[in-house]
Amino acid sequence: MADDKTKRGPADSSRINVNEDYEVAYWTEALGVSQDKLTEAVNSVGTSANAVREYLNK
Repeated sequence: MADDKTKRGPADSSRINVNEDYEVAYWTEALGVSQDKLTEAVNSVGTSANAVREYLNK
């Protein structure tokens, strides 16, 4: 089954995919950070949404 690109939220809410524009838009708004900060967090701790939240809340 192909991804439905019209959906605005992440396909897997426990993971952050910074390679999909709609996921970046969702996560930057949900976490209140810039795209650069989101990418930095994912590069530092991986794609786990919980790990990224913890990183950003330090």
